[in-house]
Amino acid sequence: MAQIDSLPPLSEVIRDHHLSAKKSLGQNFLLDLNLTAKIARQAGHLTGCDVLEVGPGPGGLTRGLLAEGARRVLAIEKDPRCLAPLAQIAEAYPGQLEVISGDALEVDPLAHLTPPIRVAANLPYNVGTELLVRWLTPAVWPPFWQSLTLMFQREVAERITAQPGSKAYGRLAVLSQWRSTPRIVMELAPEAFVPAPKVRSAVVHFEALEVPRFDADAQMLNRVVATAFNQRRKMLRSALKSLSPDIEDRLTAAGISPTQRAEQVSLEAFCALARVMAQS
Repeated sequence: MAQIDSLPPLSEVIRDHHLSAKKSLGQNFLLDLNLTAKIARQAGHLTGCDVLEVGPGPGGLTRGLLAEGARRVLAIEKDPRCLAPLAQIAEAYPGQLEVISGDALEVDPLAHLTPPIRVAANLPYNVGTELLVRWLTPAVWPPFWQSLTLMFQREVAERITAQPGSKAYGRLAVLSQWRSTPRIVMELAPEAFVPAPKVRSAVVHFEALEVPRFDADAQMLNRVVATAFNQRRKMLRSALKSLSPDIEDRLTAAGISPTQRAEQVSLEAFCALARVMAQS
């Protein structure tokens, strides 16, 4: 395996620092630096960009991002055991890596970043979906990021890119495709990780749109979609009755049949319903 920098192989880093992936932190370490460099390249042209990375672990993707020319990388790491190997990377790339010890759900990274900003991460499985929804539903759009390049379980990646009528279609598909263009750009076998997860993984690249595809209030759309898919087997007139006593009239006003189920409703129709709901 070719080296991308002068630092030791990740297998040696993990051995020297006595690291083992913690299930409680959703960790699975990706050790092949050729793969991490390939993921970094999927993030786009990094020269002149700051990159936010969540859950860098021992720093495989971090090294890939820096080797691919990122101006700066801000890495947020919850596991204190990983701070020492990340500090070694910072020494090898003076002034280009800042590490924040903390929970990405609680840290505001914007004070540490300068636009243009891209996000690239092998997200911990236990917080990946929540972080994605936060990045897709800020109060102001366009967001702070130009693109997201994120690794998920393959099943989650399929849900993000799913189309109406499919079993995978749901809240993540609607929110992702409303304000960005998501596409699966890589797949990784379980054997690429230590320890090997039970499922395949995939990298999804999201390009932010300047304006959403259809007009809607982000909070209302999120609420409507979450409620609809929470009971996806029910007709919408039943699944959404908690949102309004006259939900059938509102569905009809949005051009949606009250007897449809959530997986049959297009992104455009969900946005129309969110607009109708926001009028009250």
